[in-house]
Amino acid sequence: MTFRNGLDSLLRPEDSVLLLIDHQPYQLANLNSHDPHMVVNNTTALAKLAKAFDVPTILTSVIVDRGGLLFPQITDLFPGQEVIDRTFINTWEDKPTVDAVKATGRKQLIIAGLWTEVCVAMPAIQAAGEGWDVTVVTDASGGTSLEAHEVAIQRMIAAGVNMMTWMAVGSEWQRDWARLDTAVLLPEILVAHAGGSGIAYLWEQQLLNTPVAKAG
Repeated sequence: MTFRNGLDSLLRPEDSVLLLIDHQPYQLANLNSHDPHMVVNNTTALAKLAKAFDVPTILTSVIVDRGGLLFPQITDLFPGQEVIDRTFINTWEDKPTVDAVKATGRKQLIIAGLWTEVCVAMPAIQAAGEGWDVTVVTDASGGTSLEAHEVAIQRMIAAGVNMMTWMAVGSEWQRDWARLDTAVLLPEILVAHAGGSGIAYLWEQQLLNTPVAKAG
């Protein structure tokens, strides 16, 4: 197995494409590996990062008439964009979705979805086997149990798939705070979705803007 290391193994926004799979009410209703609120929060944050870094984002659902519409927190970020509805459980066997990914010309494929053990693992493992550089965002995904989620992660790692969290993805895309065009967009996302880190940022700004009291 080839280890993933070196500078070229890090994510680059200009080479990345994000594939969000089946963030739907039916799947969320039996999500037991994570707090459902956090999965919605983290997926929304990931989608916002993709927009900030101009990373193409492909949205797909499975049998939407039964499983429900993708979370509005996601689709509202991409007004007018088609959500590709599939019958294939394995997204990477769905030609319209794969064609949409390939049309971006990107080779770093980033996947998040519900459930980890089914709709994330299958396309991630297949795409990795076809030569794609695949990363799964674990905290914007989730399984029917903690065991199901963790076993799926182990299975994908064994297949050569990289694992990250949404904040790590954003940090890797940013890489250098001198990239001011994107650096100025990150604080709003952190404040809205990063919990304590966002609050700490606001506190830091408060302190920086508080005049030092004069002695006497």
